[in-house]
Amino acid sequence: MNIVSVMAHQDDELMCLGTMLKMRKSGRSLAFICLTDGAAGMAHMPDMPFTEAAKIRDVEMKNLTSDIDAKYICLNRPDEYLYDTAELRLELIEAIRYTAADVIFTHNTVDYNADHMTACLLVRQCAMQAALPIQKTKSAPLAATPAVFMIEPSGGFEFEPSHWVDITDVMDEKMRLAKYHKSQDDAFIAAFGAGKGIDNWVAETSKKRGDQCGVKYAEAFLPMRARGLVKAYSVLP
Repeated sequence: MNIVSVMAHQDDELMCLGTMLKMRKSGRSLAFICLTDGAAGMAHMPDMPFTEAAKIRDVEMKNLTSDIDAKYICLNRPDEYLYDTAELRLELIEAIRYTAADVIFTHNTVDYNADHMTACLLVRQCAMQAALPIQKTKSAPLAATPAVFMIEPSGGFEFEPSHWVDITDVMDEKMRLAKYHKSQDDAFIAAFGAGKGIDNWVAETSKKRGDQCGVKYAEAFLPMRARGLVKAYSVLP
């Protein structure tokens, strides 16, 4: 079984990374698809050229995925200007087929960032199309439509989860991997102060969801409610 994260930006995977690590422990392979170059993520360094910022974000994500022997694909659309286009749909369909996705994690329908909501819309369309032969790409169509789950948006607004996954046993690894996103760790600290880095955000969110379901740390999800993307069997660990 192939587990794929399809997110707008490098570091967005952190709201499902613990669950992906748990699934990896049982023999699943992991892949990460980013739709943008992440170049607008340097709010703490606004004078950095976008080309330099994109390189930093790309290296950080490559280091994280290399650490856990996972595939990484970046479709390199301009950060904060992600649009649903015919060209991008075909590229994402190809990426989903190339990774042979059985399960996809992506953004919630409603989120604070429009890139996130566009990514969700793209996955809704492309996950379905990835299993249909009508769209021609280099890789063959999937044998079946993947299951799709939406992650918690930042702040949790307009998100009432239906599925929780206990990630307590992989939390240390999740926290270690989060620190690969050093640029975003620096951005968090610049915005919120010492001790409020990216690991603090990950820990606080995971603890909140853990409190809801009676464990120390958890991640929470909603299935994407669309024909074929919801399964009549258990998918999450």
